[in-house]
Amino acid sequence: MNDISAQLNEYKAAIEEELTALLNWWKMYAVDDAQGGFHGEVGNDNKAIPEQPKGIVLNSRILWTFSSAFLLKQQPDDLAIATCAFRYISDYFYDSSNGGFYWSLKADGKVLEGKKQIYGQAFAIYGLSEYYKATKDEKALEMAKETFLFIERYSYDPIHWGYTEALDQSWQAMSDLRLSDKDLNTEKSMNTHLHIVEAYANLYSVWKDERLAESIRKLLVVFKKYILTDNYHLNLFFTANWESQSSVISYGHDIEAAWLLQECAEILGDKEEIAVFKALALQLTDAVQNGIDEDGGMYYEEGVCEKHWWPQAEAMVGFFNAYQLTGNNDYVLKSIKSWNFVKFNLKDNEKGEWYWGIYPDGTLMKENKAGFWKCPYHNGRACMEISKRLASYFTSNVKTPVPGTPSLDKPFITPT
Repeated sequence: MNDISAQLNEYKAAIEEELTALLNWWKMYAVDDAQGGFHGEVGNDNKAIPEQPKGIVLNSRILWTFSSAFLLKQQPDDLAIATCAFRYISDYFYDSSNGGFYWSLKADGKVLEGKKQIYGQAFAIYGLSEYYKATKDEKALEMAKETFLFIERYSYDPIHWGYTEALDQSWQAMSDLRLSDKDLNTEKSMNTHLHIVEAYANLYSVWKDERLAESIRKLLVVFKKYILTDNYHLNLFFTANWESQSSVISYGHDIEAAWLLQECAEILGDKEEIAVFKALALQLTDAVQNGIDEDGGMYYEEGVCEKHWWPQAEAMVGFFNAYQLTGNNDYVLKSIKSWNFVKFNLKDNEKGEWYWGIYPDGTLMKENKAGFWKCPYHNGRACMEISKRLASYFTSNVKTPVPGTPSLDKPFITPT
């Protein structure tokens, strides 16, 4: 076995062990036996904070993660957690009067915020379609299809394309469109669109509907035409007609989009788009190099030297994806270095899971291990992606480099 294969073999073993540990942590500490579903927050001491609200993002990401884990590992206890998430989402988050899913609930399951944040609707589709793959439960698929149709009816912009950020409980316009207090109050954002296309592609993998396919095509055009910058980063916030409202560079989103948009094009099955997004995957990946510290950790944003957990997870996948496209060992070594950064800086070897992040001086950030935004999605997905990709490597050991870079100067379809 050559040196790189030996390192990959060690990487595979470590990642598979970590995936099991992460899944076990969520099974042990996140389930809310008293009130149903999952705790809204769990502290760094692994103790639940039972009065905290429950969000559709956390619950949908748990649904996706454990459905995907069951598909990979075929462990009944993973499916049991996925089924718990599905039932709780169906019984409590689903708005039976208006359709779609509430943004948040009180700890006891009563509605806290009923708004239809499109980011949250997208993650519901993502989780429901993955659960359908795992179970063939038609109710899950029908809920995902219905939510897609609601998004298209109420959030889609037929003039400029793309989707407005949020609507109220009855799908009517509202003034505060922000995903969180940290975000700008703009009509459109990169983050929401990245997760809509992710969700739509996952739904398309089980439901070959032409309306859905056309929506994915338009989203890919939106990324190429409006969201991607000339220097291969992503604009973050926009007016309705796609005027950029921010110059911030988010390294984690850049590297996540690098491999995720390629995957969406591949699920769509459009050969031309696949070629374009493979090339863009490499350009986006190369553009984040300035966001990597000498220790292998990825900075949160340009000028923000904190190292949060989720960009490290996305870097693991993004760099490995670039390796698969090129056969260039430098990329796979960067993927391994991202994992090593996590292992030595963010992974709680005593109590399990990953800390939120570290400050520039190396001290740990105090945010909880599980919460409204801290879910098993980024790190669990990274472990599953790396595990599957390494399994393919050791089965075939065939590299598939991109045969030249497609021209990105050709005209794109223009929204009318």
